[in-house]
Amino acid sequence: MSRTAHIALLARYNEWMNNKLYEAAAALPAKELTADRGAFFGSLLATLNHIAVADTIWLKRIGVHPRFAAALAPVLALPAPIALDQPLFDSLPALREHRAWLDRLILDWSAGLTEADLDAVISYRRMNGEANQRQLGLLVLHFFNHQTHHRGQATTLLSQAGVDVGTTDLLLLVPEAEV
Repeated sequence: MSRTAHIALLARYNEWMNNKLYEAAAALPAKELTADRGAFFGSLLATLNHIAVADTIWLKRIGVHPRFAAALAPVLALPAPIALDQPLFDSLPALREHRAWLDRLILDWSAGLTEADLDAVISYRRMNGEANQRQLGLLVLHFFNHQTHHRGQATTLLSQAGVDVGTTDLLLLVPEAEV
């Protein structure tokens, strides 16, 4: 499997897991979604908002590279998040709709990546102003790993609220090897 095929798999996993997570979260009353459960961002809704905020920040950073500007133009048009704990949406249905939009954008963008694209250097500034330059392929790994990290927290919060998300293993989407 090529690196671009790996990224496409991670994009599919991202969408699949987000669908599972939001479906499970929809079983909870609004009060349970916003209850502070002691997670990094407090509540389940705040955790889900954080994932969308971070995705937006990273896609905007990547989108300023001329090679990716057209594919990521819709996210470039969004206002830049000002804080990692910024609530983009105060209700699950609105956030879920935005999440589905982001996931479609991620799928479409990742499907157009080439092996050479993954070697591109992305210059960006962190929220504290610090300048950085990193290879896109490694940034994309971080991008998907960050989502997985916080979705793990979200599944724990759902479990604490009595909701089972079900199996979350990437392995379920990994194709059988041809021997």
